[in-house]
Amino acid sequence: MEEHRNGRPAGPLVLDGGLATRLEAYGRDLGGGLWSARLLAEEPDVIRRVHRDYFEAGADVAIAAGYQASVPAFTARGYGRAEAERLVVRSVELALAERDAFGSGLVAAGVGPYGAALADGSEYTGAYGLDEDGLYQWHAERWRLLVGAGADLVACETIPSLAEARALARLVRETPGVRAWVSFSCRDGGHISDGTPMREAVAELAPLHAGGGLVAVGVNCTAPRFVPSLVRTVAEAGVPAVAYPNSGEVWDAAAQRWTGTGEPEEFGAAARLWQEAGAALVGGCCRTGPEHIRSVREHLSPAAP
Repeated sequence: MEEHRNGRPAGPLVLDGGLATRLEAYGRDLGGGLWSARLLAEEPDVIRRVHRDYFEAGADVAIAAGYQASVPAFTARGYGRAEAERLVVRSVELALAERDAFGSGLVAAGVGPYGAALADGSEYTGAYGLDEDGLYQWHAERWRLLVGAGADLVACETIPSLAEARALARLVRETPGVRAWVSFSCRDGGHISDGTPMREAVAELAPLHAGGGLVAVGVNCTAPRFVPSLVRTVAEAGVPAVAYPNSGEVWDAAAQRWTGTGEPEEFGAAARLWQEAGAALVGGCCRTGPEHIRSVREHLSPAAP
């Protein structure tokens, strides 16, 4: 990638942290099926503030607030179709505006899995009842809106199944000039959430990297302890890896609270290991904030020439 970014030596691109986590830190209630996407309509300025927080913490890339934003999700909750389309595009526009105000950085349009629109937890299993063709058709409308919004990259994230990855890969192939990554949610250090071996998933996508449309494959919304082996699997296939796991905390459903540690210093130190395993893009997902991204920036060394 570039030799220098924001006056820093070249190295892995640092991604931002959890958008929803930061919104909650600002006191926003994200309950309901739209989750953070609701604020695209109601409080766009607070989304811009979160993007600025992460840029100031050292992020090179802001992932736009499109994870749960889709035309069907908005129209199901009373928005007109034209307004729904406008809100999907707004996710990218807000990130671009804040990047421009900050003066540097990249913006990735956020493309969450089909299950995120269902808001029923299936985004972590891929058990949708839709085949690859159905998933392709569902993603195509939002894809058209997002790639026309001017983002530098497209982040296809928290993808739980090989079928959904194939559907998104078709869209990448059909859109010349688009640069995208695909990051999977994973159940362990060797398998994505639907049970497909990571090695098999990467092999499916590797030709798309060779063709220039796919800049990375990797993992997000997954426990940090699984990241090194997953990243090595991607790197061994000759594909740059992206890694932005959760903080390391675990949700205790019975106690209704997070348990375990999510210390920023530990997270940053772990990021160094992900870099050494082959990660070219590194950041954080659920329960990570600007302090985690600042720690990642401090711990990552420049890439070897």
